[in-house]
Amino acid sequence: MPSNPDDTIPTRQSLLERLKDWKDQTSWQDFFNTYWKLIYGVARQAGLTEPEAQDVVQETVLSVAKKMGEFKTDPSFGSFKSWLLQITRRRIIDQFRKRPRRTEFRKGRSDETARTPTLERVPDPEGVKLEAIWQQEWERNLVDVALEKVKQLVSSKQFLLFYQQVFKQWPPRKVAAKYGVSLAQVYMAKYRVSVVLKREIKKLEKQIA
Repeated sequence: MPSNPDDTIPTRQSLLERLKDWKDQTSWQDFFNTYWKLIYGVARQAGLTEPEAQDVVQETVLSVAKKMGEFKTDPSFGSFKSWLLQITRRRIIDQFRKRPRRTEFRKGRSDETARTPTLERVPDPEGVKLEAIWQQEWERNLVDVALEKVKQLVSSKQFLLFYQQVFKQWPPRKVAAKYGVSLAQVYMAKYRVSVVLKREIKKLEKQIA
């Protein structure tokens, strides 16, 4: 995992500049592939349903596309990470507002016939520590993106031996027995793939590829 969570996934300036070109479909696909899981995960943890979270992803990407020309890559104007969070937050709030309002009936005394409507009670994205959720998902997304890149750089067998040890927490002997390889191969796969993963994470910390 990155040593400094505040620096995870800083989007490279060149990508941001390319995104200002609406016709650059390759860059927009790159952006979508990198961030959709992050946006979706945050929306779900904020209390939205799966369809609502999917809508948040689509509407956030559209909002980024519309406002990309306004974003300045100068650090003095703030990070892209914070800017994207603000857009995602607004789209999450929009989804809560789209939900139908419900009327609550209050039971009173026998001589009371009035019905008292109450405001719909929905989670407030401002009050669910969305920043903490965003940070957690941002870090997780960083590792996921890096892992996808690692899969393209090492053999499928090496990746499997590494994944079972690191992410499934299997002991080396269990991995060796399961896949019919020596302990030396298991240890070496973990070492080699770990080196590649750390390298990819460092690259992502400086630029999103």
